[in-house]
Amino acid sequence: MRKALIGLLSAAITLAAPALAQDWRGVGTGRLLTNDLIGDGHDRWRTGSYVVSKVYGREDWTGRRPAGFGELVELRFRGEILQPETLGFVDPTDRRYAGVLTFGAHSHFQMRGTEISLGGDLVLVGEDTGLSSLQDILHDWISAPSPSEAVLANQLGNKLYGAVSGEMAQPLRFGENHLLRPFIEGRAGEETLVRAGFDYIFGKIGQNELLLRDVSSGQLYRGTRDFDPGTSFVLGADIAKVFDSIYLPEEDGLELTDFRTRARAGFHWQQGNAGFFYGLSYLGEEFETQSEGQFVGSLRLHWAF
Repeated sequence: MRKALIGLLSAAITLAAPALAQDWRGVGTGRLLTNDLIGDGHDRWRTGSYVVSKVYGREDWTGRRPAGFGELVELRFRGEILQPETLGFVDPTDRRYAGVLTFGAHSHFQMRGTEISLGGDLVLVGEDTGLSSLQDILHDWISAPSPSEAVLANQLGNKLYGAVSGEMAQPLRFGENHLLRPFIEGRAGEETLVRAGFDYIFGKIGQNELLLRDVSSGQLYRGTRDFDPGTSFVLGADIAKVFDSIYLPEEDGLELTDFRTRARAGFHWQQGNAGFFYGLSYLGEEFETQSEGQFVGSLRLHWAF
């Protein structure tokens, strides 16, 4: 199965990337590392993820999204590890281990001032993602415990899913340095949900850039290039109704919480070619027997040569 999954990803990358590189121009790259090690320090549940977004446009970035669908496209690659709270043995009241890889394409545009994002992803779940082996290597480096053989043997099986998602946000500007951005979001695929929330940015950075949303933490990360010096503080929160999730299958006897909540804060700093972002997110309980919520940290370091 691994060869088939790698083949699908390779074909998608081979077809999409050269076409964009030839016909369009690269306008930026977004990256974000999220991990509970730089959050509450625990190793559990939505324990870690990393996303890379390559953004291509038919024209250079002007500070605003284009009016047409498909004129600004993000190619997104993302990996995430979900795991139970207890790593030494299988707890039937907790979630199962899951390694997740996604590859997708998303178009970002605007209509009458409303910012819209629409796209789809291939979602690979299971041992064949190789993430459990990668986690074992990384944990060995930092002398952290790894999931036991029993936990890994009980992980979600290898499967390929398709997903579609969309977001609508209404930017409300108050002067040059204040941006309030309420949004609604929907997703159907490996998880089916609707979500509503807001983000607030105080400061220069992020006011005129393409803002992309991290799937797990909800943090906004920058997808375009802007080297103007400055700082920004960000705040945000949202609430979601999740109708189903392959990560919490009904046959495991886990009941989804009525609502899934998130709250976040972060800090951007940019000086010349160097940039930095750190954000802290609270992720509420996702299933009824989850003992509590968790805090995860998000980090991006940038240095342009």
